[in-house]
Amino acid sequence: MKSLSAFAAIKHCLVLQAGIGISANVFLLFFRIFTLLLDHRHKLVDLITSHLALVHLIMLLVVVFFVSPDLFESLNLQNDFKCRMLFFVNRVMRSLSICTTSLLSMLQATTISPSTCWLASFKHKFTNYIIYVFIFLWCLSLSGSTNLIFNTVASSNVTQTNLLNINKYCSLSPTSYSLRSVMFTLTTSRDVFFIGIMLLSSAYMVIFLFRHQRRSQHLHSTSLIPRTSPEKRATQTILQLVSFFVVMYWVDFIISSSSTLLWAYDPVVLDIQGFVGNVYATVCPLVLIRSDKTIISILQNMWQKCHQFLTR
Repeated sequence: MKSLSAFAAIKHCLVLQAGIGISANVFLLFFRIFTLLLDHRHKLVDLITSHLALVHLIMLLVVVFFVSPDLFESLNLQNDFKCRMLFFVNRVMRSLSICTTSLLSMLQATTISPSTCWLASFKHKFTNYIIYVFIFLWCLSLSGSTNLIFNTVASSNVTQTNLLNINKYCSLSPTSYSLRSVMFTLTTSRDVFFIGIMLLSSAYMVIFLFRHQRRSQHLHSTSLIPRTSPEKRATQTILQLVSFFVVMYWVDFIISSSSTLLWAYDPVVLDIQGFVGNVYATVCPLVLIRSDKTIISILQNMWQKCHQFLTR
């Protein structure tokens, strides 16, 4: 009985998490699109955060379909196709989340670099080739998840007993241990590569901020309160996102890899993994919104107008 109540509580948490994340990502995505349409000087950071918000929005929508039986059954498609499509999209979006966060950290590292530094030259390359970078990341993510199209099946359509259940409706069909090991190695290598880029970019930004702070202490009097520059504020935001992402990724990685290699998933553990795996998609837009002074100013003005209207 306790396990059932815990299971139901985790399900409610997943739905609440998805609802908050979807709302935040929709708001951030529309605001960024609105900014890009009005401002002819397109900022790379707006383009990348728009892409990240879109990726997280799709990821969380897939979660809603998985945890809601009514929504899953409302799709007028064969169960096998629904499982393959949703699970494939979910894995592609997870991969794109890693790649785009890595790209965002690289961009911020090049942005704060002095013009004399060799990293500064990469900013112009980012501007000129950003579309090709996105195409490459999509191709990489799509190709790395193609095996799931063949391995994912509807639980009700298969009579095998050694399936790995990933939710109420969908399962993974067994494959040879050698093939599982190869796919695991390839996907892990890809993820570790992009996480390594995140960590290197973050280490560079931390060192740069530390040196910049030391120089500022020599230049400014102790009686003056130094103002935080937009670049420093943006760098701190990216560092928060990268740190949070890396921690959540490794928790998710430990749960999923052990379950996949052992070919055993406990329903409660599966839902905990789902919560951990999607928490970054929920927190990321909230952090980006909080760090954007323009968005905060608009929200404060809207709140003041609503308060004045309600108090009349």
